[in-house]
Amino acid sequence: MRLFFALWPDADTKHQLESVAHKLRLAAPSPLVPAANYHLTVAFVGEVLDSRLAQLRTIGASQRAHCCSIRLDAIEFWAKPRIVVAAAQEIPAALRGLWARLHEDLALPALPLRAHVTLARKVTQAPVPQAMSPIEWSMSSLSLVRSETAGIHSAYTVVDTWPLLDERQIP
Repeated sequence: MRLFFALWPDADTKHQLESVAHKLRLAAPSPLVPAANYHLTVAFVGEVLDSRLAQLRTIGASQRAHCCSIRLDAIEFWAKPRIVVAAAQEIPAALRGLWARLHEDLALPALPLRAHVTLARKVTQAPVPQAMSPIEWSMSSLSLVRSETAGIHSAYTVVDTWPLLDERQIP
């Protein structure tokens, strides 16, 4: 199974992202990501055996991270993966810390964190640059997610979720 750790937007944030996506001027065919699939990947684990699931759940449950807000404030086209994203120009320290701990606990390479939500995939041509009204997203939980890539869009299933902690809860 293919797994990753992610943050999921609340309904209001999801609605705002969907509104931004529908305003994109993209050359056809450039399918928009369904709003139900919006997420911010914190750590991509990849293909794993079922026997490793318990270990991944333990790692997820062990994370002690602050709740935080992130400001998605730019639309970017990433040519190599052919996607359009809503990106954050600044990344909160709490998110950087969670990203670093997860990568360390999972023994993953520490690639640069590029906080974003994918809005469109298989984009054949860079869209006309446009401004984006910033979206403030309050992140309150971390999820372990299974990805199945059959069909036009990936299907995501949340395997487990753990709340992020407010400052009073972190020892």
